[in-house]
Amino acid sequence: MIQTDEFLSANILIVDDQESNIELLLQLLRAAGYHNLHTSMEPREVAALHRTAAFDLILLDLQMPLMDGFEVMEALKGSMADDYLPVIVLTAQPGHKLRALQAGAKDFISKPFDLTEVKTRIHNMLEVRLLYKKLAAFNTRLEQTVRERTAELRDSEARYRSLTELASDWYWEQDENGQFTRVSGPVQEMLGIEAAPGANGELGQGWNEAERAQLRTSIAERQPFLDFVFHRANRDGSRQQFRVSGEPMFNQNGRFLGYRGIGVEMAEGTSGRLADSGATA
Repeated sequence: MIQTDEFLSANILIVDDQESNIELLLQLLRAAGYHNLHTSMEPREVAALHRTAAFDLILLDLQMPLMDGFEVMEALKGSMADDYLPVIVLTAQPGHKLRALQAGAKDFISKPFDLTEVKTRIHNMLEVRLLYKKLAAFNTRLEQTVRERTAELRDSEARYRSLTELASDWYWEQDENGQFTRVSGPVQEMLGIEAAPGANGELGQGWNEAERAQLRTSIAERQPFLDFVFHRANRDGSRQQFRVSGEPMFNQNGRFLGYRGIGVEMAEGTSGRLADSGATA
């Protein structure tokens, strides 16, 4: 919603080589309450003026010596901060109206001026322009907010991973197919994962199959798990005991992405507890 004072304080430039036309438009706009008004009888300076002042509306005569309105619009396109050309052309030639719109003008006012038409077209044009500026400002703020939130999330994730690495032997992430996508620490060595090409991150031999079956069932239910203990018997007769905690990952649309968590190798005989369910590998 555009407030009345926003309309009346809009930055407007009148460009015409006839002083009488400029005076008529100034009187009309002042009577309507507009107060931020500028004029020029030199078309060659319009682009530079717009670079400096960023006008909300330019009332531009088409028939001028040295540089006509079409050339002015072409020059303006190279001097704008955005891609919106805020121009209403002033013309007494009906055949010029379509060409002016094709050149980028947003509307036209016929000469001789009809005062009601002039006020209506200027008001409508300013409404569109001011809404465009509000949208551009909102998008800029939104982009800045997204950048700030993204930086905060990255910083938070970095701190989280730093803490988990200090509190555990390894940090890991798996995709929706159970393949490891990120590891920190000697995960493959401790879990006996085959590292050769084509091995697909499969566990080696010696794992308790009953425990693994329980873990697979829990993973299928996409449940978090806490301090889950599982075992491995090595070929040399030694045994290893591990404790892992993890949680499922989902995107904003609720699609399952995989698991992430931490793990430690425990001394034989140390106990652990299972939260709701779940597991890794």
